[in-house]
Amino acid sequence: MAKSFTSALVAAAFTAGLVFYLAHSRHPSLENAGAPMRSMARTSRLVSMARLPQRITVTRAVAQPDITSQYTEPNQKLRHSTHISEGNQRALDIDSVYSGKSFEGKNIVVTGANRGLGLQLATELVSKGANVIGTTRKGGIDLDGINQVIDGIDVADDAAMGKLVKDLNGKKIDILINNAGYFLKDPETIDNLNFPEEMKMIDICAVGPLRTTAALVNAGLMDAGSKVITITSQGGSIAWRDVQNEGGPYDYGHHMSKAAANMMCKLLSMELKEKGISVLAVHPGFNKTKMTEKYKDIWEEEGAVDPRVGAKRVCHEIELLDLVNTGKFVNAEDGLEIPW
Repeated sequence: MAKSFTSALVAAAFTAGLVFYLAHSRHPSLENAGAPMRSMARTSRLVSMARLPQRITVTRAVAQPDITSQYTEPNQKLRHSTHISEGNQRALDIDSVYSGKSFEGKNIVVTGANRGLGLQLATELVSKGANVIGTTRKGGIDLDGINQVIDGIDVADDAAMGKLVKDLNGKKIDILINNAGYFLKDPETIDNLNFPEEMKMIDICAVGPLRTTAALVNAGLMDAGSKVITITSQGGSIAWRDVQNEGGPYDYGHHMSKAAANMMCKLLSMELKEKGISVLAVHPGFNKTKMTEKYKDIWEEEGAVDPRVGAKRVCHEIELLDLVNTGKFVNAEDGLEIPW
């Protein structure tokens, strides 16, 4: 052990001497060799200094904007009562902000335009001088002044898309409103599920708008500056389920189809932005239509409106849409966003 200890001391002394020699030597042949050693010495001093107490600088936090103000209230009843108490004219009197002048002369396709909100959208747009092309699954559209009616357009049918493009006969489309939808009347819970109906809702409400949009874009009928609007629902907001579905019913098919539609709109907005086409997912508000009759007992307390008012609300959001705010999910009642 003594021999090992002595050997260690000799080795340590030799190393220390070598370091001293190299660090102080000016011999040209050793100048480069000494540089790393000097660097090591400097590094050692810096490490030692870093261990010394440092002065602590306290920076005062800067208040950040309240981003929640961009979102509308999830509780429908509270939202409506707040609009009233605050005198929100955007929500209570859409005519106070809506113009519709930009629609004059525009070629606008409205799917499912023969009834409900779709018919009122077509009616409003015709009144503003738009060239409205309304599609239906079957039958005509009772509307004077409509530019064209294309029947036989089931948005869940791939073959129908070929007919739509053919019947448009090369007409350029400025605005596409994907309005056609489907809502199962029977409430769904875990013990009362209807899988075929769920798949039908997803196909019509989520894949249908994509199918229709793709048909027009791929046919070269939508140029830069055109707009794609999909009528979706606040029911597609995953973030709001804890508020809006508390206690059930859970209506799985409806909510899944609208969440899928919202995802479709977001992805579509990203891809079509490269083509100069803006995209909007819009909740039209609570409208008194055949589709919402299952909720007629709460129409008044939750602020449901005549679909003519709902149509103007949607049209107002369409006028505001551009490539700057493309890809948003907006509540047409008050113009605020809905969280995904």
